Amino acid sequence: MPYTDELQRIQTALAEAQALVTERFTPGEVDARKKSGGDPVTEADTQIDTLLKRLLPRGEEGWLSEETIDDKTRLDSRRVWVVDPLDGTKEFVMGLPEWSISVGLVEDGEAVAGGICNPATGETILGARGHGVTLNGQPVSLSQRPRLEGAEVLASRSEVTKGQWKGWDGAPYTIRAMGSVAYKLGRVAAGLSDATWTLVPKHEWDVAAGVALVLAAGGKIVAGTPEQERFNRPHPKLTSLIAAPPQLMPEILEEIARRG
Repeated sequence: MPYTDELQRIQTALAEAQALVTERFTPGEVDARKKSGGDPVTEADTQIDTLLKRLLPRGEEGWLSEETIDDKTRLDSRRVWVVDPLDGTKEFVMGLPEWSISVGLVEDGEAVAGGICNPATGETILGARGHGVTLNGQPVSLSQRPRLEGAEVLASRSEVTKGQWKGWDGAPYTIRAMGSVAYKLGRVAAGLSDATWTLVPKHEWDVAAGVALVLAAGGKIVAGTPEQERFNRPHPKLTSLIAAPPQLMPEILEEIARRG
């Protein structure tokens, strides 16, 4: 079956990355410095990045990572690994269990395989086109909730803190703040939460693995524009992203149009 070898590669890389961060770093007790854009970065970010780059790409496969200077030769590659070695660095530094290691494989612009590992919670979510999704090796599926009422919707912790979700006060569903966007997407793919959407731009490395997982589970993805639903673009940024089971997406789009 296609992507079997790639899934094994992702699983092995995530396991080694999890071992590295567990052995060498203690969340909540790490030093962080500021990158040029103001975001925090730690030694864990860079060490995991180095490890993943050694384990994942083969042959002419390209590479796009938050912690690697963008080599535009990736644009000539059919297959590109899109990686965030530590998504949710703020939460990692704070000691909150809302960070993850995120690995996505893009083929001809489509997210076809992915894996997300949250070492703090002991969860590894894997999936690929034609394979479905597993959580710690067990098959899982999307939420079957028929309506948005009563759902758990995952929101960016930073967006909630900044008051950007005020328009959803009083909504007939629970808004749960959480750090890593990759982890949020993984939870939706695994049926642990019902839906998630972002109100601010994200980079491809934030979402590629999660998008692959949601699609592998049979879910729906809506980005800011149709072009942004494809990956390995020259400017790898999305203005927004929604992920949900198919039956919830129409209602979510109506809610965002009304409250957003």
